[in-house]
Amino acid sequence: MNVLDQLPESIMTIIDKRRSREYDATDQVRIGRGGYTSTDTSILEDAVISLALNKNVLLKGPTGSGKTKLAETISELFNQPMYSINCSIDLDAEAMLGYKTIEQIDGRSSITFVEGPVIQAMKKGQLLYIDEINMAKPETLPILNGVLDYRRTITNPFTNETVTAKEGFGVISAINEGYVGTVPLNEALKNRFIVIDVPYIQGETLRKVITAQSDLKDSTLISRFIQLSEDLLVQVQNGQVSEEAASIRALIDTCDLAVYLPPLRAIQRGIVEKVEDEREKAAIRNAAQTIFE
Repeated sequence: MNVLDQLPESIMTIIDKRRSREYDATDQVRIGRGGYTSTDTSILEDAVISLALNKNVLLKGPTGSGKTKLAETISELFNQPMYSINCSIDLDAEAMLGYKTIEQIDGRSSITFVEGPVIQAMKKGQLLYIDEINMAKPETLPILNGVLDYRRTITNPFTNETVTAKEGFGVISAINEGYVGTVPLNEALKNRFIVIDVPYIQGETLRKVITAQSDLKDSTLISRFIQLSEDLLVQVQNGQVSEEAASIRALIDTCDLAVYLPPLRAIQRGIVEKVEDEREKAAIRNAAQTIFE
């Protein structure tokens, strides 16, 4: 059943208002393709309600658990294009807000400002997705404090323009805690979000995802890949392998490869080689050989 069918009428009124808006067809930013599935329907439902109430949403979970797919699904449900920022240690204000450049206008050089994803999403009343927000340097993010609180406003340091978000603007962020290169979010920033945990999916829900998002259609092979995923999750919980090994994204890539490659070779390319530790690689191979040989 569609998650929208479960929502209170007052929330649906807000969402329908957003869905009925028309957007510039020439805009380079697209509406998400959707496809997020979970046995816990409250994950998507709570995220949708939070955004409808103009709350910022922080999706917390391991890599490959479907956080980006969840954000894409919300974009589709709201019928709103979604701008994205991919955070890293090199992220700076220009990457978020925009930059000045020199253009030739009527044969004369002129300095113009190219608006970044934050400014564009605010001005157009669209969604903004900040991926791996805890990869950014702590001193970079406070520039967004006014954007993320009740003011929904920022003074662009490059133009001195004060920008107030248009109705419909919403922020979704994603975080992978405890990974190399990440830093804990300070409390002032975290308190600006509704936090939603996004765990790995398993069982029949995982089967539906593989069937819908992978080229693999062999039901026997799909069952074996589901078993592999369950075994790897146990190893993750026991500290034998890292969370990357149980990534649903990596599993879907592997299923695609398995249409054309022997399963063990597909697993080697799609899962094993993505981890660095040789003991982890051996553990994944052993689990795969038990199931596929």
